[in-house]
Amino acid sequence: MNVEIALDQAAAAIGSASVVALACHVQPDGDALGSMLALHGLCRSNGKASVAAWPEPDHVAPHYSFLPGLDTVTKVSDFPTEPEVMVTFDCGSMARLGSLGQAARRAGQLVVIDHHASNDRYGSINLIDPDAAATAVLVRRLAARLGWALDRDSAECIYTGLVTDTGRFQYSNTTPEVFALAEELAGFDLPIASMTRELFEKSRFVYLKLVADVLARAELDESMGMVTAWVTAADLSRHGVDLDETEGLIDLVRRTAEATVVVVAKEAPEGTRVSLRSVEGPDVGRVAQTLGGGGHRYASGFVTTLGIGEALAAVRRALQAGGV
Repeated sequence: MNVEIALDQAAAAIGSASVVALACHVQPDGDALGSMLALHGLCRSNGKASVAAWPEPDHVAPHYSFLPGLDTVTKVSDFPTEPEVMVTFDCGSMARLGSLGQAARRAGQLVVIDHHASNDRYGSINLIDPDAAATAVLVRRLAARLGWALDRDSAECIYTGLVTDTGRFQYSNTTPEVFALAEELAGFDLPIASMTRELFEKSRFVYLKLVADVLARAELDESMGMVTAWVTAADLSRHGVDLDETEGLIDLVRRTAEATVVVVAKEAPEGTRVSLRSVEGPDVGRVAQTLGGGGHRYASGFVTTLGIGEALAAVRRALQAGGV
């Protein structure tokens, strides 16, 4: 579907709904949370009733705790079971909605807002633009299509999505459109310095100790240009670190000069979470897709029931099969 047509259809669906149900993927990141909370706040400030939630576990990583609107999020148990209109954010598949998937299947209209090329297009309206730097970019376009002016809170949420998914404007998806949007958002007198500290630069000392252990045993395969690192449940327990606190770990590993591919595996309650980054190397989005996940050419991930060692071996095989 043409993006402009999808924008019109999404705006019409939201505009005509009595209540809009908003959801993002399990273990939401900055783009998912920022996008959802931005539209949630805009709905409310424009007289449109809305509810917002994400699947269990219902907590977020501490570096997102400053986001405006977090205190207005609905418990999953209170989320509509058959929403008139439901909107999902940054969520590539129905499976990523976890316990909210049933509500999505029963929704009268399901609007999917995303920028991942690997999106399953599971909605009745699919507002998907792989050329957009972040889902938050599409939320800004949608607000304009609805005729809703931004306020400081929505600007802060959209900026969070934009800055996290462009890696602080360092990744290849940092386009002139990204800088133009950042300029607009900064015009709302955002606390950019404190936001940057919260999002990227502040960690508990126990997390730094865990990072020291993880980096000490990281492995470099120079023949493949691949660096691997992993976090076990025992690591988390020993250091008293929550799994969500380790979100930025892969960005540290990604600094390896010899790396074209970076892989970080983590033991999680649902299995092994694997994150992949390509540093001007192979398309890790395709690699993740072959292993049941998705993402972009330069950033992707998947969850597997395999153990850490087996999961890393599966990534290695997939990369070798792709000619790496």
